[in-house]
Amino acid sequence: MIACLGWGSLIWDPRELPIRRCWHEDGPLVRVEFARKSKGGRITPVLHPSAEPVRSLWALMTGCNVWDARKRLAKREGIPVRKVEKLTGHWSKSGPRPTCISSLDEWAACKGITDVIWTALPPKFPGLEDGGCPTSDQVVEYLSRLRGPERDLSEEYVRRAPAQIDTDYRRRIEADLGWKRGA
Repeated sequence: MIACLGWGSLIWDPRELPIRRCWHEDGPLVRVEFARKSKGGRITPVLHPSAEPVRSLWALMTGCNVWDARKRLAKREGIPVRKVEKLTGHWSKSGPRPTCISSLDEWAACKGITDVIWTALPPKFPGLEDGGCPTSDQVVEYLSRLRGPERDLSEEYVRRAPAQIDTDYRRRIEADLGWKRGA
């Protein structure tokens, strides 16, 4: 069985991603932070080794092999086919352990899962080198300057992110901008 991990918009907007019915809230711990400026100006959570771990969500993939599952995840995330291997992650029992996902071997064994995939986009922020992680001050300052549709989209993204994706930056955004889940 192939599982897909999620911590952002995949949860509420999977689009054509072939998952079975729903997302489960008992995924492995992942180190993610709101550290990527994505399309539409949104700040989205991405894996980062210095982030505090939070509990991920997961869903079983339907009707595909691992390569097809990764390509379909990449398509959903707007990742070109030529970058599937670089920007989607994959774990299997025989492969290396990812640094930003804790106890994946044990978690997968408990669930009867043979392969796990996830989005592996790096942090990205204006003025920083690719892979450079912004500070929470930089993220809050950036978000506070947004206006119009960009601000609306960014606010919606933070509010809709799963509650368990309770990161340091998210708490700072909620405190400084009032963008709380369900508010």
